[in-house]
Amino acid sequence: MSSDTRINDRIRVPEVRLVGPNGEQVGIVRIEDALRLAQEADLDLVEVAPQARPPVCKLMDYGKFKYESAQKARESRKNQQQTVIKEQKLRPKIDPHDYETKKGHVSRFLGQGHKVKVTIMFRGREQSRPELGFRLLQRLADDVADLGFIEANPKQDGRNMIMVLAPHKTNKSKSKATA
Repeated sequence: MSSDTRINDRIRVPEVRLVGPNGEQVGIVRIEDALRLAQEADLDLVEVAPQARPPVCKLMDYGKFKYESAQKARESRKNQQQTVIKEQKLRPKIDPHDYETKKGHVSRFLGQGHKVKVTIMFRGREQSRPELGFRLLQRLADDVADLGFIEANPKQDGRNMIMVLAPHKTNKSKSKATA
């Protein structure tokens, strides 16, 4: 749980809305009475809703509460999808066979449900001809259009031109089914 959760003597308000250990409403009681009830039940008084007026406190085992909330947080992190971005680098004057190989890599990445960042590196005089790189990226996007779409259009970034391809939604579900 967050470090700002106050328990027992750290709760500094005159009265609280008390919830019992089994979730039953006890009502609004003075803080001294709530602490005494917690001590008698061998439990902690935990502030669960500090923004409420009066704050809501519950009688519970704080260690168990912390453990369960950490378990929930871990479970929610596990269910989140990690986006993987693969990168493929090309040159403007790429050989046809090399282009086919790189296109195959891009197709495989998109088929697995990954995003692909395609970078064209310009050297020397090639920098004066960015339209070559733009045409190459458009050709690649057209060649893999059945697997993915252009998420970020080609743009010049210093010596490089960058485009991001993302898989179609159906590819992601197929790749998860095979995995």
